[in-house]
Amino acid sequence: LMIVSEILSPEAIITSINASSKKRVLQEISIAVENFYGLNQTEVFLALQEREDLGPTGMGHGVAIPHARISSLKSIKGLFAKLIKPLDFGSMDSQNVDLVFVLIAPHESGANHLKALAKISRILRNKSTCEKLRSTVDKSALYSILTTDAEIQAA
Repeated sequence: LMIVSEILSPEAIITSINASSKKRVLQEISIAVENFYGLNQTEVFLALQEREDLGPTGMGHGVAIPHARISSLKSIKGLFAKLIKPLDFGSMDSQNVDLVFVLIAPHESGANHLKALAKISRILRNKSTCEKLRSTVDKSALYSILTTDAEIQAA
C-alpha cells in the first residue's frame, strides 16, 4: 500500500508560489526539490518539462500532478505546492490549476511510480480534501490533510 507520508516530507510543501507561467512554476518546484531532496534542479526541471511536453499533467478541478523520473534517485519523492494565481496547465476541463503535487521517481520504479500517481490523484480528486487544501496556508495543516485523509480513504 502506498502511504503518502513515505513520499512527502513535511518540509516539502510550498504554500504560495507566485509564478506567471507553468514553466516558472516548474522552475520554482525544481529549486525546491533540490533544496528538500538534494536533487539537481536543472535535471529535475528538464525531466518535468519533458513530461509536460508529452501531454499536460493537469487533471481537472484545479489540480495538476507533474511527474518525472530521475536516475540518481533511490525512492519516490513528493512535493506539494499551492499557487497564488491559478495557471493554465492544459487540463481537460480548461480550469486553471492552483494545487500541484509533484512526483519524482527513480528510473526503475515501475509499478510503484504508477501506484504513487494513482494514490495522489485519488486524494486530489476528493472535493472536500481540495477545499481544505485551498482554505489553509499552514504547512503542517496542509501536510496532515494530504497524509491523514489519504490513510482514511485507503482503509
